[in-house]
Amino acid sequence: MAIIFIPKDNKRIDDNANIKDFLQQRGVFFDNWPTLAVKDSDDMASIIEKYKPYLDPYMAANGYQVADVINIHEKTENYAALRAKFLAEHTHTEDEVRYFIDGEGHFWFHLENGEIFDVLCQKGDLISVPAGTKHWFDAGEKPHVKVIRIFIDMSGWVPHYTNSNIEKDYQ
Repeated sequence: MAIIFIPKDNKRIDDNANIKDFLQQRGVFFDNWPTLAVKDSDDMASIIEKYKPYLDPYMAANGYQVADVINIHEKTENYAALRAKFLAEHTHTEDEVRYFIDGEGHFWFHLENGEIFDVLCQKGDLISVPAGTKHWFDAGEKPHVKVIRIFIDMSGWVPHYTNSNIEKDYQ
């Protein structure tokens, strides 16, 4: 289950209903889906097939066309460079939708009103960062993240960096 941290107020929100409400008020979709047994040996196609009963209705209702699986762990090739890419504040031209099959990661948000908060997403959490929202992601120094990524078109996932460097204040 997710945990929200608001640094300015030194406040944590760890109740699921309050998390959903907090994020909904800020235009961020959040939900919890059941977690299914996925083996390390399962390939992307078999994982997507297992989650079809959840993916298909969600994707159809929201106009998404493509789903894939990404697995980041300590042995991920060039992880330091990959982490640096995600850690820089950026936006996307479409929603960034992630369903956490396993592991965890931090989505940091920097809203137009200046509000900054962190959402620690964990196994079972589904989050949709709205298109154009400034954010960054941290899988941590010792990453363990397996997510289903959902897109309208994968080109919309290309990051557009803000070059604000604000994320450096929160690392």
